[in-house]
Amino acid sequence: MNQNFTNETINLIIESFSFIALLVVVFFVYKYLFLFFKQRVFKTPGKLDDYILELFKIPALWVIYWVLLKLFTHIFLSNLSLFPYLLHINELLLIFVLTWIAIKFVKLGSLYLQSKLDITVTDNLNARKRLTQVNVFMGIANSIIITVALAIALLTFEAARTIGVSLLTSAGVIGIIVGFAAQKSIGMILAGIQIAITQPITLEDVVIVEGEWGRIEEITLTYVVVKIWDERRLILPVNWFLEKPFQNWTRSNAAITGTIFLYVDYNFPVESIRTVLPEMLKGNSDWDRRTVNVQVTNATERFKEMRVLLSSSDSSKNWDLRTAIREQLIDFINDNYPDSFAKIRIETNIDLNPTTLEKP
Repeated sequence: MNQNFTNETINLIIESFSFIALLVVVFFVYKYLFLFFKQRVFKTPGKLDDYILELFKIPALWVIYWVLLKLFTHIFLSNLSLFPYLLHINELLLIFVLTWIAIKFVKLGSLYLQSKLDITVTDNLNARKRLTQVNVFMGIANSIIITVALAIALLTFEAARTIGVSLLTSAGVIGIIVGFAAQKSIGMILAGIQIAITQPITLEDVVIVEGEWGRIEEITLTYVVVKIWDERRLILPVNWFLEKPFQNWTRSNAAITGTIFLYVDYNFPVESIRTVLPEMLKGNSDWDRRTVNVQVTNATERFKEMRVLLSSSDSSKNWDLRTAIREQLIDFINDNYPDSFAKIRIETNIDLNPTTLEKP
């Protein structure tokens, strides 16, 4: 008996090492074939086949490994006491591989839809709306696939099936407990779906949140990433955009009108700015020629407030336009009316004439 046990152990070790060696050989053959197909695909004009090859690079290898493991266990290990456990591992591996492939198919569909959308054009509102929906619904599809896969994997365990039957008998109580415990999480997921449908924000929208200027960089089912102008990232829960007010500068279109405020003395002629401003704007590509206006919007006991309105096709161009024109206006006033900046006047009745000063 000991002799038979020793022989079986030796055979198992030899077969296992042979199987591992086979996996290594298959890996290098697969790698060579992948590089061969990659070179062929690289020469094709379209990009979709490149995406397909990269997406299914690893899942395809795992399918091959699963087939080899299935054959190996049935041919060489069927007489072992561990055979049922190996079959169970094989089932779990199959579920894992199929889940991975399903997620890759969702990714492939997302990439295909994104390839049809061009957000580089000036009027990219519809493209950004569709891109937002694609990303959010891709997250929903992946969540459903992973949840179903985990449920199926758990049902392969006898103990899990027994627990599932007992849970069904008390589903009402469990449902109430889980509902209260996951209320906030479920609410955030539903808020993500609502944002994908109603779209108060879309990808690349320019927003003002928490006093910060930035662009919507990423929208998921649970959070939103805002890229601040100085490269910082502001992470906000997705329901924040449904519960709190915020500014969306590109809700319907990207065009915007900006302001420049100048504070000048009462003796400054405003008409001079109205005359010189068109010359400053001439040739400036950041101005879209929709709006240019100069008005005195306020007056105090010390100065008058002058507001300049300028329009641009988007907020980034408007920022550059306002900074450039502000510099030119300040230089113009400084060169032509240097005494016209806002100042504080001090009047005194003290006679400083030396002839009138009394000697001590």
